[in-house]
Amino acid sequence: QVQLVESGGGLVQAGDSLRLSCAASGRTFSSVAMGWFRQAPGKEREFVAGVSKSGGSTYYGDSVKGRFTISRDNAKNTVYLQMNSLEPEDTAVYYCAAARTGWVPTLVNDYAYWGQGTQVTVSS
Repeated sequence: QVQLVESGGGLVQAGDSLRLSCAASGRTFSSVAMGWFRQAPGKEREFVAGVSKSGGSTYYGDSVKGRFTISRDNAKNTVYLQMNSLEPEDTAVYYCAAARTGWVPTLVNDYAYWGQGTQVTVSS
């Protein structure tokens, strides 16, 4: 069992930065890939970024490439999402998730555990 708790969301202006954190409990953290997803009202949950179990490989959704950076600290059981140059279109609830594998999947169903989500709102 893995429990995930996100933090760091908030209300910012366009062009600002935020860093989300996701603290994980459980012994399996370093053996699975981690991902960030987001869901805006009326839209499907969207893959934002993922990092492999070692942190050596990262993947990003097209809409955030070049602006967001995912990283992890296995010693702290924590995964981060650094979000720069935020846009109003980035407004959503952001979810941290633990994959079923060590490599990074991009589909919702390939993730076994989810956090409760943290709201990010970007005003224009």
